[in-house]
Amino acid sequence: MEFAFYFASGVAVVSTLRVITNTNPVHALLYLIISLISVAMTFFALGAPFAGVLEVIAYAGAIMVLFVFVVMMLNLGPASVRQERDWLKPGIWAGPVFLGALLLLELLYVLFGNQSGVGIGHTTVDAKAVGISLFGPYLLVVELASMLLLAAAVTAFHLGRNEAKE
Repeated sequence: MEFAFYFASGVAVVSTLRVITNTNPVHALLYLIISLISVAMTFFALGAPFAGVLEVIAYAGAIMVLFVFVVMMLNLGPASVRQERDWLKPGIWAGPVFLGALLLLELLYVLFGNQSGVGIGHTTVDAKAVGISLFGPYLLVVELASMLLLAAAVTAFHLGRNEAKE
């Protein structure tokens, strides 16, 4: 399991560096998805499957949909559509597909290569422990974060809507 942890961490570092250094936003989003999935794999390797699943659902799923909605809200016209088609040529997908395939191979190794079924720390963190931690001593922080997310959603709505021209 240590190999799985270090391998997923390496993929996360490489893909995050590609997110930061990439000048094309669409390519950066592809590498960001790989980065978030590899962080989820590190959670799985550490014996926290619930945190890994939350990482995939919340970040790799919901946040990426939010980015797609932002791109749709901008609606930059036909010139941006042609530019996006040029950005999404099949060769562009080679890097993220390669890193994603490496993560898939690592997942298969973790599932079928390790017979004990526990992570590096030999303990697993279940959903009840996460819930007790979040809604016990960190209740105020969780509620403040939810209010911040609500304010960000309202702000994005007001910035993105088109005003009726008189």
